[in-house]
Amino acid sequence: MLDKVDMKRYSRHIVLKKIGTAGQRRLLDARVLVAGAGGLGSPAALYLAAAGIGTIGIADGDTVELSNLQRQILYGPDDVGGKKAELASRILTDFNPDVRVDIHDEFLTPDNIMDIIAPYDFILDGTDNFSSKFLINDACVTARKPFTFAGVGSFGGQMMTYIPGKGPCCRCVFGEPGEGASNRRGGVVGAVCGVMGSLQAMEAIKFILGIGRPVTGRILVYDALTSEFKSLEIPRLSDDCPVCGIRPAVI
Repeated sequence: MLDKVDMKRYSRHIVLKKIGTAGQRRLLDARVLVAGAGGLGSPAALYLAAAGIGTIGIADGDTVELSNLQRQILYGPDDVGGKKAELASRILTDFNPDVRVDIHDEFLTPDNIMDIIAPYDFILDGTDNFSSKFLINDACVTARKPFTFAGVGSFGGQMMTYIPGKGPCCRCVFGEPGEGASNRRGGVVGAVCGVMGSLQAMEAIKFILGIGRPVTGRILVYDALTSEFKSLEIPRLSDDCPVCGIRPAVI
């Protein structure tokens, strides 16, 4: 049961028929991993904590740089040089004491990713390079873990969600991984990261509550300069997809 403090804190959730006390309890019992506590992961993690996600994992082996502060809203000037995962844990638990934050102070690799994602109900990909995104895609599809992907650049972004057995994976959409531009080299408006990271948090919340329609089988494209969203339907590559096909070759 929710106590009096919970009823007050989450009152704007509880009055919604699609959430209520039962839905809030599901959020408090949920476990979500935020992979990459940067431009996307920062707003996503804050909204997950605000929503009362009971356990939030932060997987990031990086430290804060001054140039991060333009978009990575978890951190301030005094945090420069500090470890992102440790800082995020302190900030999120101060923000909402209901939340437990599990620290994974390391970059995701083929050797550690399966163990890291194993305890979580939903994975949020906030990384900024294609090699990490495809690693998360491949691991989540193999482990049958739902996840949401987003990418940002200059004045726009794109997002999709994979749910096991439904819709395409990232390899169906993007083919083989390439180098891909990261924000470190290409640049991005910070507010675009806020938009896309918030949408990712909403995808996690919808999945946990079992409500709405996820961005599955389609990709959501955002253009900040025109303030327009486009939803593009995307099919599975085929049964021959090396990850989500009937004969997976990437494990």
